[in-house]
Amino acid sequence: MSLFISRGGEDPNYLMANERMNLMNMAKLSIKGLIESALNLGRTLDSDYAPLQQFFVVMEHCLKHGLKAKKTFLGQNKSFWGPLELVEKLVPEAAEITASVKDLPGLKTPVGRGRAWLRLALMQKKLSEYMKALINKKELLSEFYEPNALMMEEEGAIIAGLLVGLNVIDANFCMKGEDLDSQVGVIDFSMYLKDGNSSKGSEGDGQITAILDQKNYVEELNRHLNATVNNLQAKVDALEKSNTKLTEELAVANNRIITLQEEMERVKEESSYILESNRKGPKPDRTSEGQALSEARKHLKEETQLRLDVEKELEIQISMRQEMELAMKMLEKDVCEKQDALVSLRQQLDDLRALKHELAFKLQSSDLGVKQKSELNSRLEEKTNQMAATIKQLEQRLRQAERGRQSAELDNRLFKQDFGDKINSLQLEVEALTRQRNHLELELKQERERRLQNSRSIPGKGSQKPEEPKMDGKHKIQEENVKLNKPLEESHRLQSHPVDQQDQPLPSEKPPKYCQLCQEDCSLTKNVCRNCRGTFCNICSTNELPLPSSIKPERVCNPCHEHLMKQYSTSPS
Repeated sequence: MSLFISRGGEDPNYLMANERMNLMNMAKLSIKGLIESALNLGRTLDSDYAPLQQFFVVMEHCLKHGLKAKKTFLGQNKSFWGPLELVEKLVPEAAEITASVKDLPGLKTPVGRGRAWLRLALMQKKLSEYMKALINKKELLSEFYEPNALMMEEEGAIIAGLLVGLNVIDANFCMKGEDLDSQVGVIDFSMYLKDGNSSKGSEGDGQITAILDQKNYVEELNRHLNATVNNLQAKVDALEKSNTKLTEELAVANNRIITLQEEMERVKEESSYILESNRKGPKPDRTSEGQALSEARKHLKEETQLRLDVEKELEIQISMRQEMELAMKMLEKDVCEKQDALVSLRQQLDDLRALKHELAFKLQSSDLGVKQKSELNSRLEEKTNQMAATIKQLEQRLRQAERGRQSAELDNRLFKQDFGDKINSLQLEVEALTRQRNHLELELKQERERRLQNSRSIPGKGSQKPEEPKMDGKHKIQEENVKLNKPLEESHRLQSHPVDQQDQPLPSEKPPKYCQLCQEDCSLTKNVCRNCRGTFCNICSTNELPLPSSIKPERVCNPCHEHLMKQYSTSPS
């Protein structure tokens, strides 16, 4: 089953470009997920780790994209082991991986060897370096891939750049018991599809990214330092070999000088012997010996010139040796400095790892805190729901009370409409009766004064029947007070009783003759308190206050006045 779904009749180049883009996006997701899960795990990864297995599956699909099929006796075969074998020609350090893969006993197919090569390169943390070197040589890749394959386009370079981030993780694989030939490479998309409601804590992401960048920088610097140290070591080895060679040549030159000196002494001795023999011998012999002497001198001159040349070469070699010793000392000093820097960088790397573990622990504690807060939030939401239900119930009761209040106000308005005119007429009648009573009291007072004067002027007649006019005036005032109290009581009954009790008649009570407060005769000035309904004299009921049963101020007794004033002062406005 194909990894990508294509519609028939579309441009093949467009389909290949779409496949390259999909593979690149899958590689991004796989690498990002692998790095995040490995950092959260905080330990060395093995072959059973699911995100790592999916990464190798995605890399296998990337390497197989646009691969040319090779014809064999059994048919066509597509394998990405061929391009991976070229890496050892481009990067000599990859020769060790290739040799190790070829020596594995359990691998029988090229696909298995390619899978093992990817795992070993990831263990060495040089997978990105090998892929970059391979992608840069497109003239070699053209033998294995189509022109529009992923490894031939810029998507391959992007994936190679993304692989640099994998240097932060540590992996360890055991190739002996693992069957790499028969594995089925299927991408598990469920690992990369996330729910829309899922969220992450973003507080430690920036710090983790900074730590990863620092770790990448330290590892890259460590790699460069290792390469520099290796180059310097190679130069030191070459200088040591050259120094040894020059020492051997110097020893050979010294031996040759000693031999030439001995031969020169021997030649001198022979020449002196020949000269002595020539002096003593016959002349014919001198000619032949002179020739031999000239040859010996010529040979001696040549040997002397050769000695001078060797001495010059020896001086040159000695100066070169001194320069090489000075260069060796400088290289040794540089190597020591590089080793000190490497030690400090390793210490920084250890500190960064400790900081990474500390941040991971803080992240776990923050996750626990977030979980506790979420539980608290859920409990608060439950309480909020309960309060909302209670508020709804109170709102319903408030609406019912509001409806009751509105109905009461409606009844009150209807009551006022029905009995307002009657109350007004009764109040007018009460006022008229009040004025009539005051007028009668005034007439009674005048009549008393007149009778008093008459009694003083006629003492004999006044002593006979003084009570009769008094009793007649008193009886007349009582009748007027009774007439006045009847409309007042009816008005108070209409204002204080409900509508259904308006038709009930008031009980007839005989008004008292004496004031309830001072116990004096109040028949002439009798006032009814509108609050307690008692009868008081004019002095004990001089105050007026608005009562709940009436709109206008009404006459009340002095105790009721004090009580109502205290009640009004303590009641809220």
